[in-house]
Amino acid sequence: MADESIYAGLTQLGGQTELPATPEEAVMERVPNPQKGNDYAVRFTAPEFTSLCPLTAQPDFAHIVIDYVPGDWLVESKSLKLFLGSFRNHGAFHEDCSVTIGKRLEELLDPKWLRVGAYWYPRGGIPIDVFYQTGPELAHVWIPDQGVPTYRGRG
Repeated sequence: MADESIYAGLTQLGGQTELPATPEEAVMERVPNPQKGNDYAVRFTAPEFTSLCPLTAQPDFAHIVIDYVPGDWLVESKSLKLFLGSFRNHGAFHEDCSVTIGKRLEELLDPKWLRVGAYWYPRGGIPIDVFYQTGPELAHVWIPDQGVPTYRGRG
């Protein structure tokens, strides 16, 4: 049985939570890593990420892949989903959205390693892929390829 006191400070898990209006308002939460003596990789995939173009307010879509090797902390997944969802009505360029995701996770978790691959669908006929990484991969941890091919249109 898990020690439920470690979850006492969580404000979103286990209850109804409204989608934050902006990424700045979103609260990401963390929980202690129960395997902090072991190095391993964690992957989150958000294949339907949405934000808005800051100039036209038209929707932009991306396939986001987040890989990290945790230290003392894990991101609480519901708070991560709400954070990612908060970009839905947020106007920012692809690069800003992608790096903001990486920086917020880095600040929250202080992971041993983190990588965000943001594979954006074409805007104006050009796909823009953005990558953020905190440093070299850990040689002893298996980090699979993100598996998202370069956009080829109808190929």
